[in-house]
Amino acid sequence: MLHPRARTMLLLALPALIIGIASSLILIVVMKVASTLQTLLWTSLPLQLGVRFDSPAWIILMLTLTGVVVGLVIRFSPGHAGPDPALEPLIGAPVAPSALPGLIIALIVGLAGGVSLGPEHPIMAVNIALAVYIGSRLLPRVDMLDWTVLASAGTIGALFGTPVAAALIFSQTLSGNQDVPLWDRLFAPLMAAAAGALTTSLFFHPHFSLPIPHYGQMQIADIFSGAIVVAIAIALGMVAVWCLPRLHRLVHKLKHPVLILGVGGFLLGILGAIGGPITLFKGLDEMQQMAFSQIFSVSDYLLFAIVKLAAVVVAAACGFRGGRIFPAVFIGVALGLMLHEHVDAVPAAITVSCSILGLVLVVTRDAWLSLFMAAAVVPDTTLLPLLCIVMLPAWLLLAGKPMLMAWRNDK
Repeated sequence: MLHPRARTMLLLALPALIIGIASSLILIVVMKVASTLQTLLWTSLPLQLGVRFDSPAWIILMLTLTGVVVGLVIRFSPGHAGPDPALEPLIGAPVAPSALPGLIIALIVGLAGGVSLGPEHPIMAVNIALAVYIGSRLLPRVDMLDWTVLASAGTIGALFGTPVAAALIFSQTLSGNQDVPLWDRLFAPLMAAAAGALTTSLFFHPHFSLPIPHYGQMQIADIFSGAIVVAIAIALGMVAVWCLPRLHRLVHKLKHPVLILGVGGFLLGILGAIGGPITLFKGLDEMQQMAFSQIFSVSDYLLFAIVKLAAVVVAAACGFRGGRIFPAVFIGVALGLMLHEHVDAVPAAITVSCSILGLVLVVTRDAWLSLFMAAAVVPDTTLLPLLCIVMLPAWLLLAGKPMLMAWRNDK
């Protein structure tokens, strides 16, 4: 009863479901373990010792020790806990399975210890490696790229709690073959993304949306305001793009990973002491605290954005295992709230969404993902036309510019 095209799509349906569920479960377990360890390090232990968790001394001590522990894991684990994330895109080549235990431990310690990176890059690497390793043995006729795509889609669905982001991303990466319709190629990845998103929703719901006042009808002036906000966000992000490879080259002259990450942890501790606990960790829970609080001023928001940006550069340059998308969203929120407080005539919905769009675009150079993150944090459909319009000058500004990555020829 089914057309041969339909039978071809169904061949990967069951593997896609399994991979999507497994990708989500791996993410959930890692996040639960990291959350438990974070509670121990930042709540239970300070209470037992009679110190404040937000004191500068405790923040510096915890981040320094986190750097040393991650350095020891990378130094002594097989495969050095995977490749340096500063040198890799979000979706990269599969790593050796032997490197995965060290990579997971380094990720958990970094997340719990307060490092300003998200889980997306290591989780993506783990899921791709497992999918390729197991899938190529069970179904050797399936190409390694297909396993990579399914694992990537399942992970993206699990991370964001929806298959929409995966649909947007893979609609451009899978559009090369004109002989096969796009939705034929998207069928299995979307199946994996949906399975990952639904599995994640059974355990927790990723909270991206913020209580931003509703945006009314779009005005011509709002387009110019949004374009200016995007340009400011891009300018701030390009400072990080310039700094990251140079700092990466500088700190890696120390050679030994324990020393590099110990120094990096100490620097992160100093930044955390300056910005406070709200500038620590991956940034999603912290941006909720920042948006709901009514006590911060323009200077506070600016401080949060600059400290978080510096922390992301330091963490990535020193080799902490983590991703840069979630912290970029925090920076965008802080910058957007600062710009709205500074010029309150521009609605917060515009400043926040456009700041996120610009920062995520600098980090990922993916227009669809940038639009998705901006719309996820400020879920207002009346903003979509404006975001699509201001994406055009943003894309022009970044055309040909380097990404937020270190140089591969560093010595």
